[in-house]
Amino acid sequence: MERNTSFSLLSGNHSHTNSNCSRDNVLKTVVFPVLYSFLFLVGLSLNSVAAWVFFRIPSKSHFIIYLKNIVVADIIMTFTFPFKILSDSNMASTGLRVFVCRVSSVLFYLTMYISILFFGLISIDRCRKTLKPFRGTNAARLTRRKILSGAIWAFLLVLCLPNVILTSKTPTSPYFKCSDLKTQAGLYWHEVVNHVCQVIFWGNLVTVIICYTLITKELYRSYSRTKSQSAGGTICRAPSRATTRKPGQANRKMSANVFLVLAVFFVSFVPFHFARVPYTMSQTRGVLFDCKLKLFFFQLKESTLFLSSLNSLLDPLIYFFLCKSFRTTLFKTLQLPPGTCAWLLRRESDTDTGITPVRDSSAST
Repeated sequence: MERNTSFSLLSGNHSHTNSNCSRDNVLKTVVFPVLYSFLFLVGLSLNSVAAWVFFRIPSKSHFIIYLKNIVVADIIMTFTFPFKILSDSNMASTGLRVFVCRVSSVLFYLTMYISILFFGLISIDRCRKTLKPFRGTNAARLTRRKILSGAIWAFLLVLCLPNVILTSKTPTSPYFKCSDLKTQAGLYWHEVVNHVCQVIFWGNLVTVIICYTLITKELYRSYSRTKSQSAGGTICRAPSRATTRKPGQANRKMSANVFLVLAVFFVSFVPFHFARVPYTMSQTRGVLFDCKLKLFFFQLKESTLFLSSLNSLLDPLIYFFLCKSFRTTLFKTLQLPPGTCAWLLRRESDTDTGITPVRDSSAST
């Protein structure tokens, strides 16, 4: 079956092809291992600090609960990088390459889709906070979010576990593909998992787009109200230069904070899933693609996969800029004064979200 040659989303395939279309090029065996080595060292450091800080913070908001889950996913993903480095650079033994197929790559893609799901939930939470900023939370809502988080982990673990169990064949050649290790049932389950993962990504992509469209509309309305109020105030008296600049500065900072989540999602996950479409076609419909084109799509897929891995390095930006509790705890732990990095933050938010929607004065009293 030709579909057996496709790359697994939850089982990986870092392998050789035939000698006429080799993937063992400098990009795969040298450049990416170096990049992943850097990513491992920096990502492990940043996420270790993030975990150390976050688990000193009580889970008092939906946002913090979601961020804590992303921290765990990022740490697990980061620990899979050394195995990919060894495998891609052809420094791994046959046993280690088998481990990459059965376990390491499964964990990598598992954590990727966990992050995608929590990014969708964060987008919904940001939308709710922007549209209904004065709606609080309570213990019951927090408990439901914790149960939902546990259910997400349990669902994806159950989904990917057969990829570990059913990748049980013994390699008959040192140049094996991960699909060569799968049983017949494993190949069918792999296909099911691929479809589920596609639903997860595209469903969350639609969710993110809808949420940030609503957020953008609300921010524009808030900006228009603030601008009209500022213009109306000049009828009675001429405001100072500092006074006239504050509303615009606050809106610009707030908008930058809101769209940081959107930027990280699109940089990390969208390119890979778009590149994966022609790559999968090149693997399953080989007669339509020559060797050079197959190699190009393979390199494109690997490049965008690195962007997905880069998510483990970008997420700490979200923690720092959007979560005041994280910044406060970090500064206290490092014994830094509260004004540290004020040139980056410019203004302190009043919530753990870093988002303070601009409302007209009548609505906030």
